[in-house]
Amino acid sequence: MKGYTYQGPKTRAVARARGIEVPMSPKKTYEALNAIRGLPLARARSILEEAVALRKAIPYRRYNQETAHHRGVGPGRYSPRIARQLLQILSNAEANADYEGMDAERLVVEVAACARGRIRKASMPRAQGRATAWNEQTTNVEIVLAEPEEES
Repeated sequence: MKGYTYQGPKTRAVARARGIEVPMSPKKTYEALNAIRGLPLARARSILEEAVALRKAIPYRRYNQETAHHRGVGPGRYSPRIARQLLQILSNAEANADYEGMDAERLVVEVAACARGRIRKASMPRAQGRATAWNEQTTNVEIVLAEPEEES
């Protein structure tokens, strides 16, 4: 993933932030980003903070086989580690918006995308001095914040 995937109009100000090869599952990240896409910044932040605090689960729409149902959500998971990483990227995008002089009260999550990153080779220690090889997944995350367009 080289550069940003989002190529928006040059006349409109946007604030972007990326997380490159963050050690988290691409499938869980996909579901968490679906939950915040298109929402105002404050609402997106509160959804992720509730997931970190294990108060409200993030709904799973695609990768939900054998996933428990939660009250008011349906199939979903809390994924606090994912939510914590996404909160960091979201706060970076908010800081970039502040630097650009955008109004933080009006910001909306316009683009929330992820892609599989490089797979890291790792090993797990086992009994009697042996080791088992396993792969650690990474994810590339991109979040773009923008002020909504005013309709005339």
